[in-house]
Amino acid sequence: MSKEDLIPYKKGQSGNPAGRPKGSKNRSTIIKEILSLLVKTNNPQTGESEWRTNEYLMVQAMVEKAIKKGDVQAFNALYDNVYGKLKDTVDMNTTETVNHDFKKLISGIKFKQ
Repeated sequence: MSKEDLIPYKKGQSGNPAGRPKGSKNRSTIIKEILSLLVKTNNPQTGESEWRTNEYLMVQAMVEKAIKKGDVQAFNALYDNVYGKLKDTVDMNTTETVNHDFKKLISGIKFKQ
C-alpha cells in the first residue's frame, strides 16, 4: 500500500465541495463588523446625542446591570475581562518538608460540603 492510497482526495480537491464558499465571512468576522457599527444615542450623563459603537453600548449595559441590579454574572464577566481570570496555583517547588495525611484532608473537605 502506497502513501497515495491512504489519501482519499487528490491534491487540491476539497473534502467538502458543498461547504462554505471561498471568500465568505465566518461568524466571528460578521459579529466584529456588527459590534463596530456606529449608532447615534443619547449620553445618559450629558443628555447630548453621540455616536457610539454597538460594542460600547453592550459593555455599558453590562456595567449598569452589574451595578444597578447586582448581577453577579455580569460583574464576573467584567472583572475577568479587566483583571483576568483568577487562577488557583500550588507551589510544588517548596523546600519545606510537609507530612500531610491526604485522605484525612479530603474527607474533611467532603464533610464541609
